[in-house]
Amino acid sequence: MTTPSDRAGYPVPEIYSALRTRPFEDILSLQVPGSKSITNRALLLATLAEGVSTLRGVLFSDDSRHFLKCIQELGFETKVDEAARQIAVKGSGGRIPLGEASLYVGSAGTAARFLTAYLGVSRGVYHMDASPQMRRRPMAPLLNSLGELGCEVVYEEEGRQGFFPFTLRGNGFKSADITVDIAHSSQFLSALLIASCLSAEDFKVKVRGAHGMAYIDMTCRMMEQFGVKTLRETLADGSAHTAFCTPAGQRFQARDYYVEPDASAACYFYACAPLLHIPVRVSQVHFDSLQGDAAFIRILEQMGCTAADTAEGIVLNPPGEPSYRGVQVDMSACSDQAITLAAIAPFADSPTVIRGIGHIRFQECDRLHAMAAELGKMGIRCEETADSLTVYPGLPRPALVQTYEDHRMAMGFALTGLRAPGIVISDPGCCRKTFENYFETLEDMISRLSTKVQ
Repeated sequence: MTTPSDRAGYPVPEIYSALRTRPFEDILSLQVPGSKSITNRALLLATLAEGVSTLRGVLFSDDSRHFLKCIQELGFETKVDEAARQIAVKGSGGRIPLGEASLYVGSAGTAARFLTAYLGVSRGVYHMDASPQMRRRPMAPLLNSLGELGCEVVYEEEGRQGFFPFTLRGNGFKSADITVDIAHSSQFLSALLIASCLSAEDFKVKVRGAHGMAYIDMTCRMMEQFGVKTLRETLADGSAHTAFCTPAGQRFQARDYYVEPDASAACYFYACAPLLHIPVRVSQVHFDSLQGDAAFIRILEQMGCTAADTAEGIVLNPPGEPSYRGVQVDMSACSDQAITLAAIAPFADSPTVIRGIGHIRFQECDRLHAMAAELGKMGIRCEETADSLTVYPGLPRPALVQTYEDHRMAMGFALTGLRAPGIVISDPGCCRKTFENYFETLEDMISRLSTKVQ
């Protein structure tokens, strides 16, 4: 059977007009898969631990499968049960079973950055390659830091230093005090922090840049859950904003570990609360989540929604009136949801200004420009700066939305089509990167809403 994600283009069914005729008064309850960010961090932490860790509720998607295949090709023993959403990993206390391997990370940024750091401070020779998309994404800040630590990096394409493909010749830690620039990705810092437990000395990394700290907080909290504590300090010397120190002598411990539902995935459905004027609950998503994207629900509250964190998950109720407010927000802490906000912003009653998102130009695509371009196709007025996007209210006209091989462009702009007829999403299959049945889940939601309003 053909699924929505198999189609070359997915025409989004407009449901809003039916809901205006006969309102949906129940709570729309949904489930989403496990967190990609937590799944891939847990996989790496499990390899660094001594003994068998069992990871439950894991996400199976293109990104996590690439990460899983890489650790298997490094010689780590795993037992995988996709039906139960469970993976057991036999860690070896920081030792990599194979001293040489060739790895392909696909388009998975976490695999690309986390594994590169781990292998770069280990002893061995590792050949690294990636998809054409990941080959375009920056790696230089991390590779430069690894060079400071004693790793030899050999680039395999002339004139493309700082990008895949390359070979790492690791020699362990030759330094214990470095600086990393995270202007383009906080994953560079997360990668170094996770690998820092392998240093024989107290390891200190100074940080230039401040975006994405919610993901750094997640990394530090997960490291502590697996037994390694990292200390954070504010610097006054002007060379960097923050430093992190991992005291020597700590080791990760094997765990029976539960992976939270993906807050990023949940946000697409929470955005339906103001968009479609319906109450929404996503199972087991809570405000105390490890994931920074839960903060997006607070932005939806600024638009007029009200939230209640219940035992079953956060319930988000729509505004008292069918309209909702535009907002002015800094989304540096939850920038993956900038597209989600931009997709629903045309229906707000005032302009929406999204700031602090210059770094998303260096993700799967130039997301900031892509948002402006696709909204422009719909006839929506936008103003793009180096670090922000302003979206003005308007009725989107029919358009084919290009996704730029970017899962978040596909998932986010599908929301626009729920309220404006004629929106078609090109290449819906790109969602397999993190949420392979997103469009099936969306269609199930539409079917349930349609049944209630008939």
